Amino acid sequence: VQLQASGGGLVQAGDSLRLSCAASGPTNNRYLMGWFRQAPGKGRDFVVAMSRSGSSSYYSDSVKGRFTISRDNAKNTVYLQMNSLKPDDTAVYYCAASSGALSTYRNPSLYRYWGQGTQVTVSS
Repeated sequence: VQLQASGGGLVQAGDSLRLSCAASGPTNNRYLMGWFRQAPGKGRDFVVAMSRSGSSSYYSDSVKGRFTISRDNAKNTVYLQMNSLKPDDTAVYYCAASSGALSTYRNPSLYRYWGQGTQVTVSS
């Protein structure tokens, strides 16, 4: 599957953004979907993941309560709604798909398919 992320931009602290990850084919019931982010000079960090069925979602502590992952199966698109953005959220955001076990959702090395990344910059 090919993934294309979009929706990033420059916003102020407290603003919201919605990222989109458009897949070339169905992801529902096929792939574990995740969002990761990478700030300059840092590794790729887990943000959120959704199970294949969409019934379960898992968030990093740093975004819990502010970010929400969702999926539109008709559009083969996964979304990341980001509210109450902080300067620490500044990073390149990547969507990814994995055929692996749900228990591996935090591990970026186990995701096989990646989007190209979209820059999110939050000014203070």
